[in-house]
Amino acid sequence: MLNTTEKRNLDSAKNILVGKIPDPKAQVEQITTALIYKFMDDMDMENEDLGLESQFFVDDYKKYSWRNLLDNKLSGQERMDLYVEAISNIPKNPHIPQLFRDIFKGAFLPFRDPRTLSLFLKQINEFSYENSENLGNAFEYLLSILGSQGDAGQFRTPRHIIDFIVEVVNPQKNETILDPACGTAGFLISSYKHIIRENSSNYKEDSYVPTFADSKNETVDTVEIQKDGMFLGDNLTPEEKQKLTENIAGYDISPDMVKLALVNLYLHKFSDPKIFEYDTLTSDKRWDDTFDVILANPPFMTPKGGISPHKRFSIDANRAEVLFVDYIAEHLSINGRAGIVVPEGIVFQSANAYKNLRKNLVENWGLYAVVSLPSGVFQPYSGVKTSILFIDKELAKKTDKILFLKAENDGFDLGSNRRAIDKNDLPKCFDILEQWKNTQTLDKNETCALSVAKTQLAENDYNLTGDRYREAVDYSNVKWDMVELGEVCEVSSGNSAPQNKDFFDNGKYPFYRTSDVGVVHLSTNLSKVRDYLNDTGIQNLKQFEKGTILFPKSGASTLLNHRVIMGKDGYVSSHLATITANREKAIVKFVYYLLTRIDAKNITQNQDYPSLKLSEIKQIKIPLPPLEIQEKIVAEIEQYQKVIDGAKQVVENYKPSFSIAPDWKMVELGEVCEVNKENVEIDDNIYYHYIDISSVENKTGKITFKDIIKGENLPSRAKRKVKINDILLSTVRPNLKAFAKISELPENPIVSTGFATLTPKKRVKSGWVFQMLFTNIIQEQIKNQMGKGAYPSINQNDVKKIKIPLPSTEIQEQIVAEIEAEQSIVNANKILIEKMQAKIDRKIAEVWGEEI
Repeated sequence: MLNTTEKRNLDSAKNILVGKIPDPKAQVEQITTALIYKFMDDMDMENEDLGLESQFFVDDYKKYSWRNLLDNKLSGQERMDLYVEAISNIPKNPHIPQLFRDIFKGAFLPFRDPRTLSLFLKQINEFSYENSENLGNAFEYLLSILGSQGDAGQFRTPRHIIDFIVEVVNPQKNETILDPACGTAGFLISSYKHIIRENSSNYKEDSYVPTFADSKNETVDTVEIQKDGMFLGDNLTPEEKQKLTENIAGYDISPDMVKLALVNLYLHKFSDPKIFEYDTLTSDKRWDDTFDVILANPPFMTPKGGISPHKRFSIDANRAEVLFVDYIAEHLSINGRAGIVVPEGIVFQSANAYKNLRKNLVENWGLYAVVSLPSGVFQPYSGVKTSILFIDKELAKKTDKILFLKAENDGFDLGSNRRAIDKNDLPKCFDILEQWKNTQTLDKNETCALSVAKTQLAENDYNLTGDRYREAVDYSNVKWDMVELGEVCEVSSGNSAPQNKDFFDNGKYPFYRTSDVGVVHLSTNLSKVRDYLNDTGIQNLKQFEKGTILFPKSGASTLLNHRVIMGKDGYVSSHLATITANREKAIVKFVYYLLTRIDAKNITQNQDYPSLKLSEIKQIKIPLPPLEIQEKIVAEIEQYQKVIDGAKQVVENYKPSFSIAPDWKMVELGEVCEVNKENVEIDDNIYYHYIDISSVENKTGKITFKDIIKGENLPSRAKRKVKINDILLSTVRPNLKAFAKISELPENPIVSTGFATLTPKKRVKSGWVFQMLFTNIIQEQIKNQMGKGAYPSINQNDVKKIKIPLPSTEIQEQIVAEIEAEQSIVNANKILIEKMQAKIDRKIAEVWGEEI
């Protein structure tokens, strides 16, 4: 890292230029060019010291070496002439890698004062390169003292924070990695070193202390990316090492940053670094590229008047921090991961763009953890409060909660010099994150972490400030004694299933199988089963009483967490564990509700044939309050369940109904609707919102416009044109009722030929046609027309021949309005079911001492 002398030398170089180049940015460009120039010559000198040949300044270009440039025999004018000639010819030097030539393209000296140039070059000559990062550190130091970093919202990311993020995300050797605002490539170099270390024979995990846990740095400026970097990487083949460098890419809008990133990666054995000068937010040239891992500390500041991004972002915004997070989330591969430093506005701002961003992060984009950092972590550049968002699309599917952590200290004080202190929460945060990634659980005595249900986040505008939810959390652990299940219940196994089919003839005794349990998943009263045994079949079999809890213990159902209470006396398959509560210690339904929160995956491994031992089930620990408390808890839960049961009756039994008057004429759809009126003329270069069968929810008409596909990549069945008030009728398996009325459309919609598009004429209302499709009179016609194959379907002529009743348009509107009013009541019951279920979940979690 830069020492005091090196910093003073750079300060002097800046001061020398200020009289000739008043613009701070132009000063930085000149210093950067000179530093890279000297660096190449230093590399040549190092080769010569090792008995090797020079690499850069050879043959006709040897006269341009830095040593020749600083030769005391040269006059000031000769030195200036040689320097101007050198920086214009270096891009033509065939001995210099292409990236170095690119760096010097367009370089020029904006003044012609020999004395100033000589002073400047001699000051740069004082700078020495003691490790491969010094060039980047020098540039970042220049930006800090010139103030241009903070003004641009580009705050230098402390190296221990970079390494913390990289260690958590854990990029692998075969994964593609991107930093879309790469600066001097800190995240990319850290990722490269991390992968090299993980694939080295001399790496010992138990003895390695990561940068963010190291206590040997005096100040934050002395931290080195992925310290102790002398790892061999010898477990990687040459092909894998080459592929690794090809898989790492960076974008930056600043050509100066691109130069530094290129050199920095080159110094780390990247022969052809993939660093591109690219405006991530306003250019869509690279929009279709996706990556397995994205790491970034993107710019926070937005120019006055906002940014004018292109139209492919999901979030309608003009703020840089919102757009960058959107970009990162949308450019991850299907199981991609990301670590992003964001300003505090992202986590709590109430503007729609911020709320929509957070909603997508939580519900769609795989956010699984938020780490709050100390407010001074970016000193001396800025005191802005920041957090780290961690995304893992695969991990997020395993839990309905988000993990929040608070790092109050990061190993350095929060003053301008950021001196080392003995308080550091990052190692603890790292351990908690690793546990969460492995088990999705959190120790209940963790004071710096909590998990919050996504439903609770939704109720709070998806606010991602962890402290907002901390008040409702009780850290006193479970308040009831924890006991093993076997202490309060008899746990045994069912019977081997009789193999003789005759034992099931005219059967009358229920035989409970895992398939019966799987049909309902969860039930406090399972009475209906597929098989019944007769008197001969039950001989020598153990009968289990009504009220026995069934718990799958072998086969695929083991990991599906089905739980039921037998609603009748009966017999049970050996694939099920039977749990009979000791009524003096535990209430059956209380035990049942607790067991619904037991995940079998935490007990047994996901093997080819998963199974649980009875001893493992007996050892499950549950909280056990007194019986009277158990009764109150069960009574409260059942109160909510009764509301759910009543609401389900409404939802499951509702069907639109109305009387068809005898004087209503029956007409063919082809008479009152145009069927498949137009096809789209596809432009290969335009992006379309593609609507196929999976876009329409069966029986509800809800459309999800999720597929955006470039014209040249559309499937052959993407043809139909559609407009507002058209109706979509699925012609493939139409009995599933994938029908929809178009009430809104995105830009450039196109519909699959798996639908018939119906465009109503003046005699019929769109809502009438749509509602009629769900009625028995239409459904019977459709069933009679369908084929008998695996995918029964109807064709365009079949659709045209479907007959519907046709009252006056006034009557059509009246009936449709009544149906829609009824459906709003049904939808309200669906919402009521969700809310009551959430209350049940919270009550059960409360008993466990969990937050939800």
